[in-house]
Amino acid sequence: MIAPSVPDRRPATGLLWVLRLAGAALLAAMGWIHLDLWTDGYRTIDVIGPAFLLNTIAGFGLAVLLLVTPRTLLPWVAGTGALTAAGTLAGLLLATTVGLFGFTESTAARLWWESFWVETAALVVLAALAVLGRGRRRG
Repeated sequence: MIAPSVPDRRPATGLLWVLRLAGAALLAAMGWIHLDLWTDGYRTIDVIGPAFLLNTIAGFGLAVLLLVTPRTLLPWVAGTGALTAAGTLAGLLLATTVGLFGFTESTAARLWWESFWVETAALVVLAALAVLGRGRRRG
């Protein structure tokens, strides 16, 4: 007996590209925010300064990688971007509430809210891309 055909449940390529572009833009924005703050004086803060520079490199690097990676590796790159955004957001929230590495931030700080929303959006978009990028294979 021949098994019935199961339709391929992978999302449309167009949707994945919209999410890729949005994710890359958000990662680049996250990198830019951290570079701007690093050059504005955060570079002089122990641990936080180097972390901001590392976040800049990761944000821009992952943005480029997200755009050039083949579809088969897309879930891994998007997942890495989502984890980077989640870690950055967690660092922001920890620094604002209990402090982080001896540094305490305030929601009144320059670019705090922009950072919060960019990192939150990046987490959501990249997590969705990681899941949708997996798709379902025919059984």
